[in-house]
Amino acid sequence: MSLDQLTYRAKRRLLGRPLTSESVGEEKLGNRTALGVLASDCISSSAYGSEQMLRALVPVVGTAAFTMIMPVTGAILLVLLLLTLCYSDVVTLYTRAGGSYVVARENFGPNVAQVAAVALLVDYVVTVAVQVSAGTNALISLAHLAGGGWTGLDHLQLPFSVVAIVLLAYGNLRGVREAGRMFALPAYLFIAAMGLVFIVAAVRALAGGLPRADLTAPGVVPLGTPGSGWLYGASLFIVLRSFANGGSSLTGLEAISNGISAFREPQGRNARHTLIAMSCVLAVLVLGVSTLAHVTHAVPYTDGTPTVIAQEARLVFGSGPVGTIGLVFVQLATALILFTGANTPFTGFPFLASFVAQDRFLPRMLTRRGHRLAFSNGIVTLAALALALLLVTGATVERLVALYAIGVFTAFTMAGAGLTAYHLRRREPLRRLKITANALAAIVSAAVVLIFAVTKFSEGAWLVVVVFPLGVWVLIRINRQYRHEAAALERLPRGADRPRTRRHQVLVLVETLDLATLKALRYAHELRPDSVRAVHFDVDETRARRLSGLWASTSATSIELELVACPDRRLRQAMRTLAERTTQDGDTSLTVLVTRRLYANALGKLLHRGTGEKMARTLEHLPHVAVTILPFDASHAIKALRSGHLPDID
Repeated sequence: MSLDQLTYRAKRRLLGRPLTSESVGEEKLGNRTALGVLASDCISSSAYGSEQMLRALVPVVGTAAFTMIMPVTGAILLVLLLLTLCYSDVVTLYTRAGGSYVVARENFGPNVAQVAAVALLVDYVVTVAVQVSAGTNALISLAHLAGGGWTGLDHLQLPFSVVAIVLLAYGNLRGVREAGRMFALPAYLFIAAMGLVFIVAAVRALAGGLPRADLTAPGVVPLGTPGSGWLYGASLFIVLRSFANGGSSLTGLEAISNGISAFREPQGRNARHTLIAMSCVLAVLVLGVSTLAHVTHAVPYTDGTPTVIAQEARLVFGSGPVGTIGLVFVQLATALILFTGANTPFTGFPFLASFVAQDRFLPRMLTRRGHRLAFSNGIVTLAALALALLLVTGATVERLVALYAIGVFTAFTMAGAGLTAYHLRRREPLRRLKITANALAAIVSAAVVLIFAVTKFSEGAWLVVVVFPLGVWVLIRINRQYRHEAAALERLPRGADRPRTRRHQVLVLVETLDLATLKALRYAHELRPDSVRAVHFDVDETRARRLSGLWASTSATSIELELVACPDRRLRQAMRTLAERTTQDGDTSLTVLVTRRLYANALGKLLHRGTGEKMARTLEHLPHVAVTILPFDASHAIKALRSGHLPDID
């Protein structure tokens, strides 16, 4: 069995039977299903957004952080309102998947659109890492609180996160579709779980108050001491840092515009209704979690567990059996939606990469569908980058958030700016209102990017600041290469496929006399050249003399073997010199035939090193010279001989 057959059999076993191209099709989603499927990434951000605000405030202002979190949350919700208005416009005008990339390309041109492309691609990578890490945190927090403070799983944060990404990548390579209705369930479970927390909290607050978290418990983030200065001693820098952290609550808002093609007709209206519903749900969740933190003083822990949302569930439900059941429900629902949110980029990243590749800004290999009709190259690339990010950051949500919002808010900026340019060129109803809303969305998003870059620069944001311009440059450089190739083709004269030389010579590289060499010689004669030459480079005089004698004594060959002296054993240089000498008159073209012997076992591969192929690589850039590799299944020929049959060299 050949290596290709073994590879295909393993792929079929791991990924399932291959799907034909006719199987490509999209299940159109109703609004309720679409809300669950496409909103997981966005809604799940509420599980860690408020906690990240507190992480910036608590070490500086202490308990005053639980008061300051409310105005910071209010500012985040105002940004959410602007972005909702902006993206409502996006899904109304652009019903092709691609979101801000399509908006930027249509309004600013393909080169500027690569800023949005890099922003979204970076955002997808970081989203996978953040969502998986936060989901693992939720499970570890459950073990910590339900197990009476047991922390035996803390050191497994990174391994669990790595396994989760590998499983998500594997599932998507098998063709797990984001449009599957099963992916809508976690979002509604999480909404129900948090709704239950809010209702019970309201009832308990009206009945006599909620308990507060122990701010002196081992492992909590150290509390700062508020002074008598402005804003309880907090500087503008700390407030902006908290605001930037809270911006992570809005990531995923672009998911509906990126997946608009999954909606039923009329796609624009249905997507807009779903987007508004998603934003309302997100607003309630973020406000609810921040309010509970304000009331209960749930505080972040240094190692990330238990999470703020887990503490709130424990404080609201209590520590009894019923309370434990409620905690388990909330934490499992939280982990489930976070992992589901991590799955969203495995659809978005490959599709966006394929769009960018179709525009010739990424390698064309990203446009190809794999064994199960998924964009396999994109999925593998995303998984590899997310795993690398996890290893660098140790799967710590706080460190990952430093990389998070810059990408998505840059995409928000491009969408708002693109729509502002769109409406400026048109006369339409509510034109001024649309221009104002989109311009404000662009300005505020750009401000968030700037705030994030400054306040989180030393915590890792510098990496994104460096990657962005480098990524845009790489994409434009790839496009330039493709354009140069296309321009070269257009400049060719009519009839450029006709031969430019009068003579054609075929040269067969001979390492030894065997079936593979005979196949090459037969193929050389079938090309009908002016002459065929069999050449062996003499680096071992005894071996060359023996080969020459064997060649002369056999009746299987009809041409003489030429021995080319190579006393310094520089085979590649000797091959290049021979090719240049053969074609130096300008009227002779040369085809070099190199045999590739295929073996099913390692011994055969060891016995034949493939020297001819290495020599042939030196000829790739010579004019009038072509190299052809001829594969020969040596294992099959040997098996035929052993069974008493003549081997077939065709």
